[in-house]
Amino acid sequence: MIPMKHLLEVRDLKVEFRTPVGTVKAVDGVSYHLNDNEIVGMVGESGCGKSASQLAIMQLVSVPPGRISGGQVLFEGHDLLQFKKNGPEMRAVRGGKIAMVFQEPMSSLNPVLKIGDQLMEQARAHCQLSRREARERAIELLKMVGIPGAERRMDDYPHQFSGGMCQRVMIAMGLCCNPRVLIADEPTTALDVTTQAQMLQLMKDLVERFEASLVIVTHNLGVVARYAQRIYVMYAGRVVESGTTRQIFGRPRHPYTLGLLRSVPRLDEKHGSRLIPIDGMPPNLIGMPGTCAFLSRCPFVIDRCRQDAWPNLEEVEPGHAARCYVNLEEVTREQVLA
Repeated sequence: MIPMKHLLEVRDLKVEFRTPVGTVKAVDGVSYHLNDNEIVGMVGESGCGKSASQLAIMQLVSVPPGRISGGQVLFEGHDLLQFKKNGPEMRAVRGGKIAMVFQEPMSSLNPVLKIGDQLMEQARAHCQLSRREARERAIELLKMVGIPGAERRMDDYPHQFSGGMCQRVMIAMGLCCNPRVLIADEPTTALDVTTQAQMLQLMKDLVERFEASLVIVTHNLGVVARYAQRIYVMYAGRVVESGTTRQIFGRPRHPYTLGLLRSVPRLDEKHGSRLIPIDGMPPNLIGMPGTCAFLSRCPFVIDRCRQDAWPNLEEVEPGHAARCYVNLEEVTREQVLA
């Protein structure tokens, strides 16, 4: 048994994908943790490695072309990466103790199986319930996530549900066996703004009710602003900043985080104000440069950025860390005074 101080602790996780033109380092030494009854946000643009890191935790990375090339995932005193991918230990964790709500709810459900059968399969596989008990549990969960006429809708197929209702079913499936950790991968994709807010509030209420912890994976900072207690910002396969939600939004210390915040519409901005985009494109993850991966897009570059390797993730204040040589707080203060 490994001594634990966090519910889930990821250490130096690495995930690679082999392609005909080279190896993509999708996750390159990511470390983070999750505490009991906590909501954590993983934020970053498409391709930064946030979803791949969560799939690796569940050992759901497709081999080939992908593989988990290093790191540890510590949960309940065990390194999950030491379990066989489809062995009994990993199968007991996956879906039972750590559950995942995948992107695109309409395509995550089997289109030729009834909603009830899919929920009952989850309950019978991980909770060891009889068929009758599994049906009762499935109806209870559908009611819990706000599906009207739950007993009748058990016999409907996914195409008879809207996108928002399919997402509710996916949440019900994830919470079926009272997991300790729920991972929501882009839970608001393809949903309208009103439904997004409903889904996020529903997940928050349910994880509190089940005394579980929640990881929200998203490219939308606005999604995590209200619900997450702590945030990890990822760029090019690495965590570039981490801290409490108040620290990330109030005192960002990495230029990429600042860029994300500046590109989000704000209600307190003057009418006619323009958003400030992040110039340039993300780096090619095949043959990454030895220097900072954000170098070509950063407006605060200093000589050390061009000469030295990508900096380590260093604490800038208690509970707040950033991967940058520039003291962003001082630079932005000087710009305001100027």
